[in-house]
Amino acid sequence: MLMTKERRPALRTLRGWAISVLQEAGAIRECEEHGWMQDRADPHARERAFDIARRDSPADVAPEEAVAEIRDVLDSIGGTCPECPPEAD
Repeated sequence: MLMTKERRPALRTLRGWAISVLQEAGAIRECEEHGWMQDRADPHARERAFDIARRDSPADVAPEEAVAEIRDVLDSIGGTCPECPPEAD
């Protein structure tokens, strides 16, 4: 029986790849109501994403560049959805 390794879908941009990796690692999530990305602030998930970037960067992209893109995406995402009302304390 022929076994194949599951491959990630091809993405058009390095940013799209980084978002996909961060979601797969559990470092970010999408607001169910509005679709905004939210940082989960999980250091273990972030480290998993960086490990994936170092080990399995896209073709023709250096691992250092992939790690930098993961960092850039994380820096651009907040912890809350800008459209959701603030939670009452």
